[in-house]
Amino acid sequence: MFRRRAMRRAAVVGGVAYTAGKAGTNQSAPAEQPPTAQQEAPTPAAPPSAEESMEELTKLKDLLDKGVLTQAEFDAQKQKILQTM
Repeated sequence: MFRRRAMRRAAVVGGVAYTAGKAGTNQSAPAEQPPTAQQEAPTPAAPPSAEESMEELTKLKDLLDKGVLTQAEFDAQKQKILQTM
């Protein structure tokens, strides 16, 4: 019984230490500077080809058939894909 309690305590302490370490590294990271005029802005992505769109629609249909997506979700995603074509 005492062994389990010690294991649980070690797990909790380890989890807290891990989380605190992650939070500490995020705060000590240098802040990003805003882009200057000399830096180039990212170029917009090219619209997907018809073949890529068909593959995406096929994947969505498969998810619909498996019950992962509802019909409304499928229709919304399908409209987004069709608008980019």
